[in-house]
Amino acid sequence: MERSVADIREKIEKKEAVVMTAQEVSELVDRGENISTMDVDVVTTATRAIMSGTYALLSFPVNSPLCFKRASKVLLNGVPAHVGPCPNESLGVLDLIVFGTAHSTLEHNYGAGHLFREMAEGKNIEVSVVTDENVSFKSEIKLEDMPYAKLYATRHAFKNYAAFVNCSSKPVNTIFHATQFSPDMNGATLSGCGEINPVQNDPKMETIGIGTRMLMNGAEGFVIGEGTRSSPGKPNLTGVADMHGMDPALMGGFKTSAGPECIASWAIAIPVTSESVLDAVLKTDKDIPMVVNDVDKRVMIGSSTYADAWKNTDPTVIFNPDACLACEVCKPTRDCPMEAIYRQNDRMVLDRYLCFNCGLCSTVCPGEVFTAKLGTLHFEKDAEQLEIPIVLRQSDRKRSEELAEKLKKKVIDGEFKLNEMVEKIYP
Repeated sequence: MERSVADIREKIEKKEAVVMTAQEVSELVDRGENISTMDVDVVTTATRAIMSGTYALLSFPVNSPLCFKRASKVLLNGVPAHVGPCPNESLGVLDLIVFGTAHSTLEHNYGAGHLFREMAEGKNIEVSVVTDENVSFKSEIKLEDMPYAKLYATRHAFKNYAAFVNCSSKPVNTIFHATQFSPDMNGATLSGCGEINPVQNDPKMETIGIGTRMLMNGAEGFVIGEGTRSSPGKPNLTGVADMHGMDPALMGGFKTSAGPECIASWAIAIPVTSESVLDAVLKTDKDIPMVVNDVDKRVMIGSSTYADAWKNTDPTVIFNPDACLACEVCKPTRDCPMEAIYRQNDRMVLDRYLCFNCGLCSTVCPGEVFTAKLGTLHFEKDAEQLEIPIVLRQSDRKRSEELAEKLKKKVIDGEFKLNEMVEKIYP
């Protein structure tokens, strides 16, 4: 049964449409219920993860006209920005590109992801400028005073990410772990939200295409094409959204042993227009492969499923500050990639606003201040069945589920309009 987006949008306007989150659909499937295209019209999906392919394009006044001719070097809170593409000669205006993987020249664990979140929080951002005449000056600006601030995705929301283990005999510094990656396959890290991931629910790109409306970090934006390294078997997306409407709780910086990375969130409403879209929507974590890679050589060594990560596990960390052993070196405080754990008045504090639900604290705390079931990878390597405990999650399934719920409400209330794509990504 084929249906158009216009047909489904009409049902939404008449308050007759059935809108469900991908998580709700998966729960029905797990209970053995049969679902047809007559049972659901729209499925809301979401993901929140480290997404390196991110950059901001900013344009704003930094000084009075004629004060300088051109800028040659600019730092925002110490994070390098690329000047251009418009020179804005003698206008006192900067056009800047800030890469999401840029690291501060002032703070080791501060990067563009932290900068983007602080902009969305409305904080003052220090702008340091060196002109082409080698004159230096500083100023401050807030996001609300930037006429133009857009966040672009060059490679976001992969249909299927991967898990990593370190097969070598030495620790490895990598973006795929918050600390040095332990050797000899002692632990695994992973990315991907499995059954609720947007492209996982429309892998053939039947409803997601150029011009599809989406939410990036909570702000309405648009898909503008396929991402870098995208392929029909492993698609990802490019997109753009205005930073002025973004929710800082959905953004941020994430410390890794190779430097800070950038967190981004996506949510897309999938209209169930055909049986093939429904077939993808009905796949649950146990049906979705998760490739296991050797982080040292970057080669595939096995395959698991997302059920190992997200079924019968804890989406958030259980926090019990009374169990603190007062260790001389607090490993959760030292290693937390979000700096969400600290001491205050001799008592442990977990800042849930900053917490990414990665679970690392539960694996390094010798007491039971932080506890969580993170799951175990089960896969075969060289004819041997392996079980590798997950020690870090680089996707936030909990917040992703909450974001899908928010999008569901927006669709039902008419605050988020489904639209037809302008053109297919894969004809």
